[in-house]
Amino acid sequence: MKSSDGNVKLALSYIILVGLTFISLFPAMWIVLSSLKTGNSLYSDTFIPREFTFGHYLDLFNKTKYPIWFMNTLKVAVLSTIFGTFLLLISSYAISRFRFKGRKTSLKVMLVLQMFPGFMAMIAIFVLLNAMSLLNTHWALILVYSSGSIIANVFVAKGFFDTIPRSLEDAARIDGASHFKVFTTVIVPLSTPMLTYASLMIFNGAFIDFIFADLILRTEEQRTLAVGLYKMVSQRNSTEFTMFAAGAVLVALPVTLLFLFLQRYLVDGLTAGANKG
Repeated sequence: MKSSDGNVKLALSYIILVGLTFISLFPAMWIVLSSLKTGNSLYSDTFIPREFTFGHYLDLFNKTKYPIWFMNTLKVAVLSTIFGTFLLLISSYAISRFRFKGRKTSLKVMLVLQMFPGFMAMIAIFVLLNAMSLLNTHWALILVYSSGSIIANVFVAKGFFDTIPRSLEDAARIDGASHFKVFTTVIVPLSTPMLTYASLMIFNGAFIDFIFADLILRTEEQRTLAVGLYKMVSQRNSTEFTMFAAGAVLVALPVTLLFLFLQRYLVDGLTAGANKG
């Protein structure tokens, strides 16, 4: 009897998991199938199109400035990842290894800042960037994304550095290595999982961001993918909804491929800072 009850519970668990999986994947499936529909409407009588076409993908490159938007987005995301990862690396290492005045206060401030959504500071950032003559430039986005990555990931990075034994650094110093040598030859190679996780988070955030990019960018040549696609369908009398779906599919491809390629490092990085202290 107990075995029968256990099998029923197990079957119910599988049914619930399958249902949740379908609910999670349904929006992605709908967008992919919609991008292959003929015509311009996302809505039809059938979920699976009666006829498939790849014409919407070709129209993206022939009728819009999608290639320019893609390169703009890639430029912003890559540079934000490079600068953001570097800033996160040196700041979290300093907080983890050195004791200085204001260290605990800084950590508390960053913890409080994480509780507030980033768009609450948009007006203040807009005023600062305007004073610096950086509006409608990609460097404005890069500056904000890379600096904001410190607040978002500092506790994960600090937690990871706390797990690295100080004896490794002491042994290197006994051999005559300087602080910079210890940092570059000992700490950085051991930080690959954490750096991979942080880089993916920064790249993903910069690649798909819409709210801040829409605030800063003004001309079509400067737009990123999220802003460009939104403007494409938000215009009066626009009917290019299936083309929008095709653009959304292509937006997801770079991030998806990165996650699949680096998933082993991503899992290690997610658990790297999960310790006390």
